[in-house]
Amino acid sequence: MHAELARELDRRLQRDAGISQADYAVLLTLFKAPERQLRPGALGELIGWEKSRVSHQLTRMVSRGLVERIECDTDGRGSLVVLTRAGRRALLGAMRDHALAIRALFLDLLEPDEKQAIASASSRVLQRLTESRELDAS
Repeated sequence: MHAELARELDRRLQRDAGISQADYAVLLTLFKAPERQLRPGALGELIGWEKSRVSHQLTRMVSRGLVERIECDTDGRGSLVVLTRAGRRALLGAMRDHALAIRALFLDLLEPDEKQAIASASSRVLQRLTESRELDAS
């Protein structure tokens, strides 16, 4: 179900806004970030992607003018990824339709008790994952 839902949401984003789910994830994360910019590593961490995936995705998005890379003023070795006007426009144009699609294809089909069960199970899974990461870090 997850794969089919993701595929349909991606198809609709491509059709309606001209961006992919990966584009959307990057744009939304940058939109929420202070000053609409992040280091590539922080962006990847927030989205849950490996460094190489972030790099390839950013290269594609830079070529389309959705984001740009700039040198970091405080650290000459690092760079920042910045949301461009075109990227902001693309995201804002996609947000409403994307939210409506998620609602129509998933949320509206669930009964209140099903929504509660998903929320409860998700909370327990996230707690277990947090505990697992903490154990791995120590």
